[in-house]
Amino acid sequence: MKAWKNDIPIRIKISGIQLTELQKHTWQMCEAFGLDSKIDNYKGTRPISLYSWDLDCIIDVLDMALDDEDEYPDKNNEGYTKLHELNMYFKKAYKETFEHNDI
Repeated sequence: MKAWKNDIPIRIKISGIQLTELQKHTWQMCEAFGLDSKIDNYKGTRPISLYSWDLDCIIDVLDMALDDEDEYPDKNNEGYTKLHELNMYFKKAYKETFEHNDI
């Protein structure tokens, strides 16, 4: 999907364990129009731009991965905690940036 001039990206630098854990789950993003390869090719040296539709997919994938007992049997594992922190960041950023209260 191509961004329009009014689309707002979230820019974030992801590196270390968070990036490694995120990249483990990109195969589940194969239907997201290049998001899987965008994250697979990301090296973590510069911020990455993610749009609302990217975050929709990433949040759903991470929610499923974090709930998977086979993937993360130990909830105290460093990989699990770092991925959970990243997921919480994405949810907060999504809410602050894309959910508008027009009441």
